[in-house]
Amino acid sequence: MVATTPLFERHEGLPDLASRFVEVDEIPWKPTPCEGIEMKVLMEDEETGMMTAMFKWAPGSKLTFHEHVELEQTFVLEGSLVDDEGTVFAGNYVWRPAGSRHDAWGGPDGALILSMFLKPNRFLGGKNDGIRLK
Repeated sequence: MVATTPLFERHEGLPDLASRFVEVDEIPWKPTPCEGIEMKVLMEDEETGMMTAMFKWAPGSKLTFHEHVELEQTFVLEGSLVDDEGTVFAGNYVWRPAGSRHDAWGGPDGALILSMFLKPNRFLGGKNDGIRLK
């Protein structure tokens, strides 16, 4: 595994087995292809597709229809995250099995979430078909 924290230069030159402490505030928010959703990649392994990222959702912003290629886990830090199956409020967690598909929206106050992916989502149909959130 060759994991990195993109946009965080302090890890350069560390020994392979050294812990990677990440100052999250120093990583800039990046726009995603979905309007109103920004992200910070905390860890990624481009070879396997594994990624941990924070996402900031504006109220009502929408992550278009997508499939979770592998297990996806999300912890809501602030606000709420909504889909057709229910709402995840701040302090709560949801995980979705490989093969699950859905749209998702930021709640009325938006959301700040921490998500872990074993593989990137696959977007289906619409203008974001085939994109990767990275």
